[in-house]
Amino acid sequence: MPTADWTKNDWNALADDVQLALSREALRRAADTLAEHAELLALEMEHGTLNDRGGPDALRLFAAVVRATNQDAFGPVGHA
Repeated sequence: MPTADWTKNDWNALADDVQLALSREALRRAADTLAEHAELLALEMEHGTLNDRGGPDALRLFAAVVRATNQDAFGPVGHA
């Protein structure tokens, strides 16, 4: 994936609705990443790769909360 050299001035030059859409998408992706990591950790504990200290169910609950909160708070991109 190519990267861009963004500066603060580039960001400020974007329209407010574009900034909002990009910010919401970044937050959605971050929340999805957290939820995916929680699910992966739960699987690793279940398979014995990591020590299970009662974590898989807690991690799945965390993943569900992150996903639910993300969906309710931000909604899909383009619907700001």
